[in-house]
Parts: sequence; C-alpha cells; structure tokens
Amino acid sequence: MSAIRALLGSLLYFPAREIIATPEHAGLSYRDLEFESDDGERLHGWWVEARGDRRGHLLLCHGNAGNVGDRVLHAELLTSVGFDVMLFDYRGYGRSSGRPDEYGTYRDARAARACLLGQPHVDPARVIYLGESLGAAVAIELATAHPPAGLALLSAFASVRSMARVHYRVIPPALVPDAYPSLDRIRGLHVPLLVLHGDRDDIVPLAQGQELYEAAPGPKRMCVLRGASHNDVLERAATTLTTELAEWTDGLP
Repeated sequence: MSAIRALLGSLLYFPAREIIATPEHAGLSYRDLEFESDDGERLHGWWVEARGDRRGHLLLCHGNAGNVGDRVLHAELLTSVGFDVMLFDYRGYGRSSGRPDEYGTYRDARAARACLLGQPHVDPARVIYLGESLGAAVAIELATAHPPAGLALLSAFASVRSMARVHYRVIPPALVPDAYPSLDRIRGLHVPLLVLHGDRDDIVPLAQGQELYEAAPGPKRMCVLRGASHNDVLERAATTLTTELAEWTDGLP
C-alpha cells in the first residue's frame, strides 16, 4: 500500500517552483503574504483587492499543477467583479516550503484562511472559498472545519479513488487510498454551494461534478460551462463563470 500511495502522490501533485507571473503583469496591485502552517511550513501567497464595489473576500485553492503564478488571470477576473482574492501555494509549490501531501494541503488551507481573516477590512461573514480541481477537495475539507459564507467548486472530482477508476482502470480500486474523499464529506456540509464544471472536461468528467452536486444537501446551484474543458475554463467561459459567481454571491444570506 505504501508503494501505491507513493505512486499516487507522483500522479497527484505537479508543483512548479518558478513563479512566471505576478498580478503586476495584469496591472493589479497586490501584497506578498508570508505565513506558516501549524506544522511549521513557510507558505506564500498574494492578496489582491477588489476593483470597484466589494462583494466579498475569496480564498482560492488552486489545482494540482504549477503555482500561484499560473493563476494571475483568476485574480484579474475575480477582482474585476468585486472580490478581494487571496491566492496561496500549498507546501512544495512556488515559494512555499516542504513537499505536498493530502493532509499537508488541508493544513495549508487552514493557515491561508487565518491569513485572509487577518487582512484589513475583511468581514468573516463574507468569506467565500473557491476550489478548482484538487483545490476543490481542499476547499470542501476546509469548509467542514470552518464553514464559509459560500463554497464554490470548479472542475471538482468526487474522490481520488473515483478518478482512478476513470484513468487507471488497471489498478484495483481497493488498492487506491481513499484520498480527498469529497463525495463523502459534501454530504455533511450545510453551506450554500455553487458547482461549476465544463461539459467537455476530459480530465475530470462532468459526471464527477454532478455527483457532488446531487450529494450535497443544499442550498445549491450548478452551472455547466458549455464548450469548456479542464484547462481552458477561463479562456472559454470566463464571462459565464464570473457572472454566475457574482450573482450567486449576491444571493447569499
């Protein structure tokens, strides 16, 4: 099982150390953030303030590849519709120390949330979590411990075991660790939920997002992003995504 877990880790995490862009490249002002996880990893992130009227404060849990430098477009789009955005790197990504693992990513998200709450003018009642792909699983776990005003999931999967059935059918399911068990966790969540998923996603099939949506107790909303796959959502469906997120946020209690 340890060999399978090690193999799984090599297939789950694709961190990059070099940060190829900053929010400044998109004409955005920002602050570098340095904070620490509860087990001593030094973490890095950015705080980018909303442009125009502020809707809320958004914690972005990014996917399994690259680092925050690959999410500058996220910050540009989200701040344009009124969100303060905190982007951060898990351990082993970008300028964050350590090596990634499941429970480490959970710890890192907790530390990022605490850092977000320490920023000026943040109202804890208006904090939104947005998780993409692997980050959706991280955001779901964080929401079980620290419920936000709302939880938005982009290109989310039900669990690593369910994804193994899709992509690694030669591995018996019983041998795949039940990592990032989002489907089980989401059944116990009682926060407003928005599920966003491309209908052409060939990495995390739309059925995975639909399964999470159906399992969630609600209140909930789902938006299928037409023509979008896993890695081109912002290029193909940026307007739909930001409009849905903004309208959903405006309707939160």
